[in-house]
Amino acid sequence: MMRTTRFGLIEMVAWPVTGALSLLLAWQFLVPAFDVPTYIVPTPVSVLRTLIKDWPFLLENAVPTWIEALLGFALGNGVAVILATAFVYNRRFQAAYFPVVLFFNTIPVLALAPIIILIFGLGLLPKVIIAALICFFPTLVNTARGLNMVTANELDLMRVLSASGWETFWRLRAPRAIPLLFASLRIASTTSIIGAIVGEWIGSNQGLGAVIIQSTFNYQAERLFAAVTLASLSGLLFFAIVCLIEGRFRKFNPA
Repeated sequence: MMRTTRFGLIEMVAWPVTGALSLLLAWQFLVPAFDVPTYIVPTPVSVLRTLIKDWPFLLENAVPTWIEALLGFALGNGVAVILATAFVYNRRFQAAYFPVVLFFNTIPVLALAPIIILIFGLGLLPKVIIAALICFFPTLVNTARGLNMVTANELDLMRVLSASGWETFWRLRAPRAIPLLFASLRIASTTSIIGAIVGEWIGSNQGLGAVIIQSTFNYQAERLFAAVTLASLSGLLFFAIVCLIEGRFRKFNPA
């Protein structure tokens, strides 16, 4: 059984690695074969070389992006959980404000970002707000759905057992919402990076978003691809941290 499990784990890792390496090799050899200028599409080797050479510079700009993404992640998901709980316990409140939330969600973040920058300036706050907005809606919808995944019989049973509102929430509603909440957090862990970068595109002189814009205008393709690679790796790291926290949570709370 252990050998089978270990083999399955190795196979699960080997196939994605094989797929990624095959694409990188094709990229490495096809770009020179088709005489694509390196200032437009650099090879993976040149991107890796730039990533190593410019690592201090890229890391210096990645830190503000990470801070903005983490704060936006916390703010967006925190407000979403609170609002989802309010919607579940107050149907009139939900009827009044959920359409408003839905309306704002239909506005592209690239359209909202200049407005937020105009209102809040060019500091940290607007980037955090933009990252929070991207995280907010999926968590709101999934958390509300999870909190509502209780039957009338279960609620009647809690009333028969003289459970208080808090006990009903923590022992019945919250456990139903946890899986959907973590699913949303996994999505938000990557989109928070996107939100921070979008905010930096609109108005910032630091951060990975600023590096991407500056590299594009200056035709620094290697640095552009290196910054995009670091942003992608940052999203993967955030995703892995959320998965790790979820695994620990399930270990200590198997129910």
